[in-house]
Amino acid sequence: MGSAVRLGTGGTDFHALDEAHRDIAAHLDRLAALFDHLAVHGVDAHAQQEARRIEAFFTDTSQRHHQEEEAKVFPSLLASSDEALVATVRMLQQDHGWIEEDWLALAPQLRAIAAGYSWYDIDELRHGVEVFLELCREHIQLEESIIYPEAKAQAAKLARRRGELPPLKFTTEAPSSS
Repeated sequence: MGSAVRLGTGGTDFHALDEAHRDIAAHLDRLAALFDHLAVHGVDAHAQQEARRIEAFFTDTSQRHHQEEEAKVFPSLLASSDEALVATVRMLQQDHGWIEEDWLALAPQLRAIAAGYSWYDIDELRHGVEVFLELCREHIQLEESIIYPEAKAQAAKLARRRGELPPLKFTTEAPSSS
């Protein structure tokens, strides 16, 4: 992997954000596999363990990832004069809300599976998992194809500008107030 690109004074680490997307994609695959497993085997020890891990990941790590994007990646892009870019970022912000809402519907079912309960409705769970998987995968694809490249380009441009400016020089004398 290349070096980390940092944006703004908050220091967005795109390597970490890219790694988070890889982790999210892997857990989406695990969620799909868990559903397939449940459809065949029902709630067993494997399903319980997977449900526990998947639920913990999306409840914690995924939410922190979205908060970091909202705080460190999106603000500079929202300040852009490119209306299409701003509209895309606004849509991604809305996606974060939808992803959270969808997750709030799925999480209790996964916690129940992790605890060994099988009271879930398989058709309702199937629908919830499919919607969540599709939304998350499309969201990541949009971020990685448009938003991250633009944010990285802005960060590189800012770094070049900072490198071109001479360092500030301060004098030891205080300015006169008269």
